[in-house]
Amino acid sequence: MSLEFISLENIQEIAHHYGYWAIFVGILLENLGIPIPGETVTLVGGFLAGSNELSYWFVLTDAIAGATIGGICGYWIGRIGGWSLLMRLGQLLRIPEPKILSIKDKFTENGTKAVFFGRFFALLRIFAAPLAGIAEIPFWKFFLVNLAGATAWGSAMVSLAYFAGKIVSLEQLVTWVSQFALVAVLILVAVIAIPLWLESRQEKVGSGE
Repeated sequence: MSLEFISLENIQEIAHHYGYWAIFVGILLENLGIPIPGETVTLVGGFLAGSNELSYWFVLTDAIAGATIGGICGYWIGRIGGWSLLMRLGQLLRIPEPKILSIKDKFTENGTKAVFFGRFFALLRIFAAPLAGIAEIPFWKFFLVNLAGATAWGSAMVSLAYFAGKIVSLEQLVTWVSQFALVAVLILVAVIAIPLWLESRQEKVGSGE
């Protein structure tokens, strides 16, 4: 969830004042795990480019660079200290270690897909890179997928705001993207939760509980 005091008006004001640095730093911080609305920051940058206040190519470069560098930092945070933190979290939530290892193995199998497509989901955009580090996905593989995902996401968001911003207001555009993102997150949660629930049910049936 985004920080409530960072409203669309606040983001616009900061972007007007600091320009490309505001866009780069905002996206970078979100990818480091700080709940800043990176998607909205990117849309504001694209919208300002569409109104000729900023350069489209510089905004796009900011979005890709911020997402890529933030992802790399998140990866190494997860690689260096993420596993011990995950184990402590598992103890607090009373999740047995074998279950955590199973989740880690499943993420390892699908980690590159999660890093790439996770760019388009707010929560995964924050957690995919550290999880990739925890899963010890080879850095070269992570780097390539992270860069590809950042490029695809940045291009989509900046271009959407650049062109659609000429037709609709920025407020309406942000609302539509937020609604789409919410639906996408609910679908993602269902896709992940339902198989886990079915697997848990099968384990209970198998153990005779």
